[in-house]
Amino acid sequence: MLPLRKRLAAEALGTFALVFAGTTAVVVNSTGAVSHVGVALTFGLVVFALIAALGDVSGAHLNPAVTLAFRLARRFPGREVLPYIAAQCAGALAASLTVRLLFPEAISLGGTTPSGSETQSWALELLLTAGLMFVILGVSTGAKEKGITAGLAIGGVVALEALFAGPVSGASMNPARSLGPALVAGQLGGLWLYLTAPVVGAALAVPACRCVREPGCCSAPAPE
Repeated sequence: MLPLRKRLAAEALGTFALVFAGTTAVVVNSTGAVSHVGVALTFGLVVFALIAALGDVSGAHLNPAVTLAFRLARRFPGREVLPYIAAQCAGALAASLTVRLLFPEAISLGGTTPSGSETQSWALELLLTAGLMFVILGVSTGAKEKGITAGLAIGGVVALEALFAGPVSGASMNPARSLGPALVAGQLGGLWLYLTAPVVGAALAVPACRCVREPGCCSAPAPE
């Protein structure tokens, strides 16, 4: 296993790339140049690429909800949860600051906001993240998302869910992805739901995985 500092650097750089590519696509699409389908594909493709590039380094979590769920599944050491989340949030903030420099006229910086009620978006984000994490647990090795199969499956789910849910809730599924643009743009309304719903949804995927996978899949002694 690589030193923690290298794995944290991978999580920060990977989350930067994810948030930068995805939110830039949203900003550019304000003129209709990318299209909704293009935005969804951007998120899915960048996730696929990052899993291929960083999966064997840090596991390519790139998402605090994923890291917490891996911990609940007893696949990830508890002492590394907070450092991973800090690195992911730092990467997201750096990405949003970069988008601000490149597109100073952008108001929301590609952030996520509910198009309907906050309750509707909260429930949708919970379900989206539960589905995503269920797939992640199924195709990952331990707490590592790596390999072509994992990248295709996870990137495909991200793109699919962004296609049908993006116009409703923004299809964040990632507290760091929503936190970066919200803080830099100073638009904190509704942020709470993007910080809580993905975490709850990812946590619910763990018992769901235990229901269908082999014994001990998500209940082995937890590494420390």
